[in-house]
Amino acid sequence: MGSWSRWDLDDLGGSVTSVVFVHGTGVRAKSYEKSFARVVSGLGRVRADIRVVRCLWGERHGASLGLDGVSIPVRAKGRGVGGDELLDEDDPLAVWALLEVDPLAELREFAAAAKARRGQGVRAGFAPGRQDPWQVVAGTARGLSLEAVTGGGGSLDALVSDLAPHLGTAGGRVAQEISRSLGGTPPADGIEPIAARAVYALAVQRAEGPHGDEEPLAVDGADRDTVVGALTAQLGGAGRGGFAARAAKGVAVRALNSYLSPLSSLAHTFRGGITKGSVPASGDILRYQVRGAGVRAAIREAVRAEIASGSGPVVLLAHSLGGIACVDLLAEPDPPAGVDLLVTVGSQAPFLYELDALTALRRGEPLPGAFPRWINVYDEQDLLGFVGEKVFPDRVTDLRVNTRQPFPRAHTSYFAHQRLYELLAPELPK
Repeated sequence: MGSWSRWDLDDLGGSVTSVVFVHGTGVRAKSYEKSFARVVSGLGRVRADIRVVRCLWGERHGASLGLDGVSIPVRAKGRGVGGDELLDEDDPLAVWALLEVDPLAELREFAAAAKARRGQGVRAGFAPGRQDPWQVVAGTARGLSLEAVTGGGGSLDALVSDLAPHLGTAGGRVAQEISRSLGGTPPADGIEPIAARAVYALAVQRAEGPHGDEEPLAVDGADRDTVVGALTAQLGGAGRGGFAARAAKGVAVRALNSYLSPLSSLAHTFRGGITKGSVPASGDILRYQVRGAGVRAAIREAVRAEIASGSGPVVLLAHSLGGIACVDLLAEPDPPAGVDLLVTVGSQAPFLYELDALTALRRGEPLPGAFPRWINVYDEQDLLGFVGEKVFPDRVTDLRVNTRQPFPRAHTSYFAHQRLYELLAPELPK
């Protein structure tokens, strides 16, 4: 069940703290191993006496379309469906939220403004026969590299490793867009960070598969900004990856105005593929509500095995739906004995309690007296993360982190955020 990275049980005196890592919704074997490795690495940097233990329930107890999606309706031809809900233009995460959907949206908006300047009579500003400055930027974009970014270890190196194979393709796509949409237009400041963000967003999109087939990359906002800053510097801009006010303010809103309506129509057109692709994430939640006993049994068995090994204190570290399952399990009349601490991360358990939707605990009932100490981690940008201190006074400790990511990536990036492990280190039993 367990996995060691650098430590051996005998070297640590025969007793270590076991952290059973329980994944959340939509996770299967391949993506679980990536998250598991992040947890092993993150905890290993702050506590050398930790043994991380697998609890993979998704393969056996996760959802699947048993009839190959025959319940999904085929869309009839007709009018599209529009939308008018916009992001807050003053929110620095607005542009990143937009680029999650369309990596080139900000670049196109920049090009539209440049063309408008040309239409107002502003001259291009370079002599005939001299190379168009936009082509210089495009050429640089094709040769971007992340070689100088690695070497510090941890989540940044992991991000660079994920993105490096796709950087050339992403840079080439951005170069093509710059040449096509900006060639011959007047010079304008600010292209470097915009192009860098587009390259980054495209590389992330390719790393996750053409249809989001892979697990979303767990990326801390600081690591993202470091990578974008390095790309910006190579393009000739400032070495900082943050947003200038003129780059962030209003761009997302203007682009979304022209983007949301066709996006909604496309969603209906490709509903079959979208629905099938979302089954692991959404289906696991629905299936748990009526078939959750299997998930809880898998967690119980992982705990039992660790207790039987006599390794030391046992901690449950559970993400999202895994946190719900752990709370349900520990609130049952016969919970597994020996769990010293429950850590839920980005979990909906307090919210479900307030809805009276937990399996083992009705709204208004207190946590059982034997319920272990409970630490609940959340990010304010994670719309699927909830707080528990006010729901269970004196029984839950909330810890807030800031991954500096927009939703939904904020929900999947906790375990790439080193601050999480630094906060947990003194809380884990010895």
